[in-house]
Amino acid sequence: MVRLHIKKGNDSLFLHDITTDQNVGSLLAEVLAVYHLRLKVLRVCDEMQCLAKHGHFLPANMQGLTEEQIEELKYKDEYAAICIPQGGSVECEDPIGRRTGRAPNQAMAEVLMKTLTDAKEMVSSKLTGSNTVLTLAVVQDALDRLKGAVMIVYPMKLPPYDPVQAEFDGQEDLSGSQASLEIIEQGALWWAGKELLPEKTLSDYVGRNEKTKIIVKLSKKGASAPGREQLMSEEEKKQMMAWQYRKQEEMKKLHEADDGDDYYNSPWANSNALKNQFHGIGNIKWGPK
Repeated sequence: MVRLHIKKGNDSLFLHDITTDQNVGSLLAEVLAVYHLRLKVLRVCDEMQCLAKHGHFLPANMQGLTEEQIEELKYKDEYAAICIPQGGSVECEDPIGRRTGRAPNQAMAEVLMKTLTDAKEMVSSKLTGSNTVLTLAVVQDALDRLKGAVMIVYPMKLPPYDPVQAEFDGQEDLSGSQASLEIIEQGALWWAGKELLPEKTLSDYVGRNEKTKIIVKLSKKGASAPGREQLMSEEEKKQMMAWQYRKQEEMKKLHEADDGDDYYNSPWANSNALKNQFHGIGNIKWGPK
């Protein structure tokens, strides 16, 4: 199996295994499936943090309004009496006014936080450092765990307009958000500065060695070629700069300790050394014994 280190720009995403005889088009579909499902997991984790702190989402027409304004306009949250967290809620006002402020109690909040922490670790880009492959099944398992945790805390489900529930239902609206910029409708894979054409196989580019490991960059279709890999990583650059600094400090200390005239006292610098040796008067010390 060829191991692909999938990157987007300079950011590591995940590792993916594939055989050299696989079509590049099917490879791109697999990579995009893992990529988008991984993004969904990370989006859900971010929203679940807010859910654990401030409760479920308010209807769009009530967001950002004070309680007095809501009463004056006679708005009502129809899901307030339905979406009650298991074990009751605690008051924790949302400073930006998007959520109800009725958060799960501490025990239920810990269930959400622990599950989302585990899910993040399951799809973390740090897995590339431990040479761990990220498969679609693993990402789906992380999403299922998130669903299970939310069902435990909210047995009656969340409102359909809550971002967490919308993600679970596949009804998320990312238009106008930063997350929408990460979506790749039509993608392309690049290796060694060349775009991998969908109609070719991977062996057309890297040969038939199944033990190869290469860095493949993912980009949007029609985008310019991604930048090439740096010769040194950021960590290697830091180590080299630290070594240069230590060397510079060592030379500085040597220069301060040596005033430039010490070599005059060395035996090899004595212009009469040869003459003294012939006369047998080398190493004569003047002074009392």
